[in-house]
Amino acid sequence: MLLTTLETQTLEQACERLDRYAKRWGVEVYRRTLKSGCRIEDRQLETTDSLEACLAMDMVVAWQIFHLTRLAREIPNAPCTVYFEDAEWKTLYILATNSVDFPKQEPTLREAVRMMGSQGGHPGRKSDGEPGTTTLWRAFVLLHGGLIVYRALMPNMKRGP
Repeated sequence: MLLTTLETQTLEQACERLDRYAKRWGVEVYRRTLKSGCRIEDRQLETTDSLEACLAMDMVVAWQIFHLTRLAREIPNAPCTVYFEDAEWKTLYILATNSVDFPKQEPTLREAVRMMGSQGGHPGRKSDGEPGTTTLWRAFVLLHGGLIVYRALMPNMKRGP
């Protein structure tokens, strides 16, 4: 049973109310990512303009992490290139394996997210489940730092098969 203040007279209206309510969890996860991962409440900016600019950037990053988490759970066996650019997954592979011997085929989305999770502190045991948004947030920062180095060194790096 779902309690609502919205008038609900038909089955169609009831289904619409349920559909909206079902989306609430995604909004909560996004908000928690913004709050915990981006630590938006810790910002000590002096002007409204700078806070709004910072919030705009953090909202994009939080959405990217939320989207990646959802994709990895909904289509785990898809190639990781549905989300990651070639340079991103290769940087992630280097960070996770300490190797530039890239596999012949790109990893699946689940494998890439697990590699990313390992960089964010996810232990990766069977009982741990999949990496969550907070873990992926930590790894996201490392990945983008590593990506800068990868792109600078790429012409000299062995590219694998």
